[in-house]
Amino acid sequence: MALVSRETKEPKQDRSRVTRQRLLEAAVACLAEHGWAGSTVSVVAERAGVSRGAAQHHFPTREDLFTAAVEYVAEERSAALRGLFPDGPAARPAVVGALVDLYTGNLFRAALQLWVAASNEEQLRPRVTELEARVGRESHRIAVELLGADESVPGVRETVQGLLDMARGLGLANILTDDAARRARVLAQWSRLLDTALDGPRDPDRP
Repeated sequence: MALVSRETKEPKQDRSRVTRQRLLEAAVACLAEHGWAGSTVSVVAERAGVSRGAAQHHFPTREDLFTAAVEYVAEERSAALRGLFPDGPAARPAVVGALVDLYTGNLFRAALQLWVAASNEEQLRPRVTELEARVGRESHRIAVELLGADESVPGVRETVQGLLDMARGLGLANILTDDAARRARVLAQWSRLLDTALDGPRDPDRP
């Protein structure tokens, strides 16, 4: 009898995990496409192919759903970024490009909608603020590792943070128009600046 119970319980848990993931992915897509005002629980549930009741079983409130969705995708993107360079520090232009990509996809668009909503929603603001601080710390840590940056050197920490702030600005510029051409030139210049800031000025007498 216990065996039957386990066999029925495990598929049910699997279905629950799949439903939860579908809801999270649908919530992020809705935020990116329709903004906060157009992204209700009902809209997300319909996109995910589940009932509103099933959605509220996993996420009792709208704020629970959307903060969890952005957190989920942020963690997925961080893991994907680390996976791009499994051997550690890599060529700086490639690292800079990968970091900027964090701010030009659906994750950033969804997060931006959440920031706007949090500026007016008292219940949402502390949760989004905490989430963004955690994502920011993780992004900074990944950047330091991949760039091979030594933060004990004065100015290096600020340089890495400046890179992330610049990436966020490029992501904002990309919201309304495709900014790929200008972005490529900016990234090339930032890679050169990083070489100087992280390695020091090149000795003109060295070959």
